[in-house]
Amino acid sequence: MATGEQQVEVDGHTLKVSNLDKVMYPVTGTTKGEVIDYYLRIGEVMIPQVTRRPATRKRWVDGVGTEEKPGQVFFRKDLEDSAPDWVPRAAIEHRSGTSTYPLIDQPAVLVWLAQLAALEIHTPQWRFDDDGAPHNPDRLVLDLDPGDGTALADCAQVAQWCREILDDMGLATYPVTSGSKGIHLYAPLDGSSSAQDVSAVAHELARALEADHPDEVVSDMKKTLRRGKVLVDWSQNNGSKTTVAPYSLRGRSHPTVAAPRTWEEIEDPHLAQLEFTEVLARVEDGQDPIAPLGVDTEADGSSAGRARDRLEVYRSKRDPEKTPEPVPAPPGSEQAEDSPASTAAREALESTAPMFVIQEHHASSLHWDFRLENHGVLVSWAVPKGPPLETDVNRLAVQTEDHPLEYGTFEGTIPKDEYGGGEVTIWDAGTIEIEKWHEGKEVIVVVHGRHDGGLGGVPRRYAFIRTGGMGRKKGNSAAAKEKAENNWLLHLMKDQPEPGTPAPDDAPPAGRASDSPSTDDAAGTGSRRPAPADSTGAEMDEPIAPMLATAGLRSDIRDEDEWAFEMKWDGVRVIATVLGEQVRLTSRNGKDLTATFPELAELVEAIDPEVREAGQTVIDGEIVALDANDRPSFGRLQQRLGLTAEADVTAARKQVEAYLMAFDLLQRGGDSLLRTPYQERREALFETLTATDHVHLPPADHGDVDHAIDLSQQLRLEGVMAKKETGIYQAGKRSRTWIKIKNARHQEVVVIGWRHGKGSRSSTVGSLLVAVPDTDGELRYAGRVGTGFSDRDLERAADMLGSRVRKTPPADDVPAADRRDATWVRADLVGEVQYGELTEDGRLRHPVWRGWRPDKDADEVRWEE
Repeated sequence: MATGEQQVEVDGHTLKVSNLDKVMYPVTGTTKGEVIDYYLRIGEVMIPQVTRRPATRKRWVDGVGTEEKPGQVFFRKDLEDSAPDWVPRAAIEHRSGTSTYPLIDQPAVLVWLAQLAALEIHTPQWRFDDDGAPHNPDRLVLDLDPGDGTALADCAQVAQWCREILDDMGLATYPVTSGSKGIHLYAPLDGSSSAQDVSAVAHELARALEADHPDEVVSDMKKTLRRGKVLVDWSQNNGSKTTVAPYSLRGRSHPTVAAPRTWEEIEDPHLAQLEFTEVLARVEDGQDPIAPLGVDTEADGSSAGRARDRLEVYRSKRDPEKTPEPVPAPPGSEQAEDSPASTAAREALESTAPMFVIQEHHASSLHWDFRLENHGVLVSWAVPKGPPLETDVNRLAVQTEDHPLEYGTFEGTIPKDEYGGGEVTIWDAGTIEIEKWHEGKEVIVVVHGRHDGGLGGVPRRYAFIRTGGMGRKKGNSAAAKEKAENNWLLHLMKDQPEPGTPAPDDAPPAGRASDSPSTDDAAGTGSRRPAPADSTGAEMDEPIAPMLATAGLRSDIRDEDEWAFEMKWDGVRVIATVLGEQVRLTSRNGKDLTATFPELAELVEAIDPEVREAGQTVIDGEIVALDANDRPSFGRLQQRLGLTAEADVTAARKQVEAYLMAFDLLQRGGDSLLRTPYQERREALFETLTATDHVHLPPADHGDVDHAIDLSQQLRLEGVMAKKETGIYQAGKRSRTWIKIKNARHQEVVVIGWRHGKGSRSSTVGSLLVAVPDTDGELRYAGRVGTGFSDRDLERAADMLGSRVRKTPPADDVPAADRRDATWVRADLVGEVQYGELTEDGRLRHPVWRGWRPDKDADEVRWEE
C-alpha cells in the first residue's frame, strides 16, 4: 500500500488510512500498514473478548521508538472528537465527570483505532448490560509480574500454582502471555458477584499464594518487596481498572502481543512472548485458546453487544400504523437494514455537514423543537417560547428523546390521540458547525438556516447548557425530579458570526475526522481542486449538492400514475459539471473524482454542441463498473475508487472500465432546471445528451411499479428508484418525492457443518457453515449463518445434524478461521437464507436463516440467477 492517504471499506464502513509505510516499531521495521492489517485479521478472535467493554487506548503517534529513545505515548480514555458516527460508544460517570468510550464490536473499529496508532487496547473485567450500564464482572484476572531477578519461567511456575487454587474453586483458568514481561490469568465468572467482591477474592488468593510460597510470590505492590519474586497483582479486578486486552499489540521495542496460550505451552521451559506474525499464524491455524471466555458475536442477541440504541425511547412512544412520523425498525430486526429511518441515517451521515431542524409544533401547547444531528440521530430539545433571537434572552429547553435523522424533513399532522398529537411544520433548517459537544452537559453550535427561515437567514451561535435540575425543591416526586434533570438553558451567545459567514459545506459532521487532507491526495477524496475554467476563462460554479431519496416499500407508492421508476444502480453517485471542453466530476460529499474516471470526459461530446456553447451543464448520475454479464458490480468498481495518479488509473482501466448512468439534468447551457418538474427534466436530459461508449441514458418506466420491481429482480439489480413526476429537484435535501425500493436476496444453501454456540447457546448450535455447488456441482464454501434461528430451529438443527457427522469438510475451500471448532456433517441438507450481497470471494454478506428446504435435494442447489 502507498504511503499517502487511501480509502478502505471494512464491513460496509469507509475509512481513510494514511502513512501506511510509517515505521511504528523501529527495531523490526514493522509499519503502520502492518499494524492495521494485523488488527483487521485478528478481529474475529479479538472482538469476542472486548465487545461491550469500554476501551481505553495507548497511542504511539510517532512509533514506539527504541529502548534508548522511547517514543512518546498518549493514554486516551474519552472517545476522540474525530470518531466516525458509526463507532459504537457508551458513557461512564467518574468522579471528575462523564467519559464516553468506544466499544469494539466490529473489525472496522479496530482498523480505525489502528489508523490512530492506538497500538494497545485496555479493557476492564466487566461489560455493559442491555441498558448500557456496567454489569458485574464476567471474569477474574491475575497479573503475574516478574520482579528484578525473575523471568517468564518463574511466572509460569506461579501460574500453575494459581491454577491449582482456581481449580479447587471450580473455576477454569486461561493463560495469556502479556506481550510484556509476565502472564495474565483469566477465570470466567457467572456475573453474580460485584467487582468489589471479586477483587476481595482475588486479593485473598494472592495472599494465600504468598503464604504458601513466601520465597517466590509477593502480593504487595511495593517495589522494595518484589525483588526476586513474582507479584500476583490482584488489583485489576477493581471496577475502574483495566488490563491489556487479549490479542492486543504491545508498545514494546518488538511488536509483541498479549497472546492467549495453552497450559501445555505454559509448562514448556522454552516459553517466550509472541510477536504479531506468530499470533496471526496460530489463529489462522485455528488456535484460539481463550475462545470460551468470549461473547459469541453471531449468537449474542443482547442489545448491549451493539451500538447503543438511541432511538429505543422514540420507538416506544410511537405506533408506525397510527402516526405519519418516521418510525425506524429496531436494530437487529429483519426490517432494520432497509427501513426508511436507518437508511436515511446512513446516507445523511455521509453528507458534508451535520444538519439541524427547528419545527413549530402545535401540540397540547405550542412549542418549538430544536434538533441537532449527532451520533447518527437528531438530539432534541423542546423550547416552549422558541429559540432566542437576542443575546440577552435565555430560554428554557427541555431535552426530549432522540429522533431519527429522517425527522429532519418531517412536516405533517400527528393524530390527536397519539404522542405529540398536533401540527408540525419546519420553522427553519440547515447545517451546523459543532464547536463543543460535552454529552449531557454543554453543546455549542453555529447554525446556518434558510434565507427565509425563522432565524432570519443569518448564522447564529447557540449554547445549550444543562441546568441539572437547579432550583428544584426538596420533597418533589421522582417524576418531577426526572423532568427537572432534562432542563437545559438555551442561550444566544454574545460572540456571533458575521452575517455573511458561509455555511459549512465542507465541515465534517460531529465525531468525524476533520484532518485537512493534502492537495496530493492519494485517496482521491481530499480537498477540492480549483474550479476548472473553459477556454474563455469562465469558471464553473460550485458543485450542486445531490438530492437524496428516502428508503421505502412497494406500499409507499399509492398512485402509480404520478410516479416514474428507474433502476437503482449499484455504484457511486456523481454530479457531472461540463463547461466548454472541461468536465468536473464531484461525489455526493463534494470531493473531486475527475482524475479517477478520465473516460467520462466523453460527456463533452455527449452534450448538444449548441447547449455546450451556451454555458454550463450539470448532470446527476451514477458511476458504475460492469461485470461479465453487464450488470453493475460495486466490487469491481472498488478497484477504481481512490486512484488519482495517471499511471495507476491507466493500469486499472485495463481491468475495469467505468460508465456513467445519467438520470437527471440540473442545469442546461447555464439555465437552472432545479425548479422544473422531474418529467420535464428527463425530457430535457434526452434532448441534451446523446449516449456514448461510457455515457448511458437508462430509461424510466411510467406508472407500473410492479413491472419495474420485477425487471430489477430479473436483472439482479439493487432495486428501483421511484420518482414523483411533478417533483422539483431539492438540492442537498432528502425528500419523499424520491423513494428507493431495494430488493431482498434469497439463496438456497447446503449445510456442511456447524459450530458450538456460546452463552445461551452453549449447549446447542451457534452457527451453520454452508456451501453452494458451482456450475460443475462442486461444493464451494459460502460462509456462516448465525442469526435468524428460533429455539425450535436450533433444536431441529441439532437433531438433524447429530446423525450426519463426518471427519472432514465436504467443501475444500473453507478458510482456516472458519474451520476452528467446526463439526462437519454430510452435505445432504438444504436450507434457505436471506443476505445483503456477495463478497468478492463468493461469501454471503449478512446472511439470515429463513428455514430448511426439505423439498430440495442438495445436488439441485445452485446460485440464484
